[in-house]
Amino acid sequence: MQLTKNTSSGKASIAGIVIKLTLGVVVVVGIVFFINSLHFPAPKKNIEKIIPNENFKIVK
Repeated sequence: MQLTKNTSSGKASIAGIVIKLTLGVVVVVGIVFFINSLHFPAPKKNIEKIIPNENFKIVK
């Protein structure tokens, strides 16, 4: 049995590259729309804390 060496230099057809790029873009856009449709919980009231002015120090 004789082994043959595949010596192709990796030349891909332009159509194959375009199809792969289109598929990649569609997958990324689909993931973005899926994440955008999720509703994460948010706090019901605003958190407000008053910081007195005496705690600030000016550092030069």
